[in-house]
Amino acid sequence: MCFIFTDFVMQTLADTPEAMMELGRAAAAGMRPGEVVALVGGLGTGKTHWTKGLVAGLGCDAEVTSPTFSLVHEYPGGRMPVFHLDFYRLENVQELIAIGWDEYLDAGGVVIAEWGDKFPELLPPEARWLHFSMEGDGSRRISEHGT
Repeated sequence: MCFIFTDFVMQTLADTPEAMMELGRAAAAGMRPGEVVALVGGLGTGKTHWTKGLVAGLGCDAEVTSPTFSLVHEYPGGRMPVFHLDFYRLENVQELIAIGWDEYLDAGGVVIAEWGDKFPELLPPEARWLHFSMEGDGSRRISEHGT
């Protein structure tokens, strides 16, 4: 695992699923109620492993899985709840609103939005954007663009 800073972009490399989970666990230390994190990246780039680490880092011992088919998983057992949404299968903004998007934003927990770039207009301006990608050697890269 290593950290790289270039032109207001922080990039992190993780070479194992466990390292990706450690990055999520480290991110949990700075999370505040109401924080929204948009995860962007293709299948298999580490979004769910990062979320597993985040949920564990917030003190919840729940089994974290991708909410691709259920659309949302709630993890209430830590120092604040985590609402893990997956926009991949949603067709339009109305579907996202219908599953309670506004309520999740107001619930005082951490909102994780996988495939957040699908409906960027619904994410608050202060949302953190993490971009996940796979490197040629199989490691995963997370890039967070500065404001």
